[in-house]
Amino acid sequence: MTRSLFQFTIIAAAGVFLLIFCAIVLPPVLVSGDLVGAFAAGFVNPYASGYSSDVLACWVILAAWIAYEAKVHQIRHGWICALLGIIPGVAVGFALYLLLRMRQLNDREK
Repeated sequence: MTRSLFQFTIIAAAGVFLLIFCAIVLPPVLVSGDLVGAFAAGFVNPYASGYSSDVLACWVILAAWIAYEAKVHQIRHGWICALLGIIPGVAVGFALYLLLRMRQLNDREK
């Protein structure tokens, strides 16, 4: 897969997730104004709890990877991706981190 196709795929996947997330989550949150309740609703049954736990674990792994690569490979600004991994989600934070990392490593090769 070429680099530009890879980058497009990452951006498209993150964008689709972001649109779906906003369409599903934002209307009820805006009506209720209860951010804590919105987060807690992800744990309303065993199935939702399983998926929510997976997402939280993925964020912790992403944050650890970002911290590691900041020290070992001097990847800068990864913390922004970790914040985006909280809201709107790991899919957006991870996609942005891959692009950020790819760009910084490619710039070093030149």
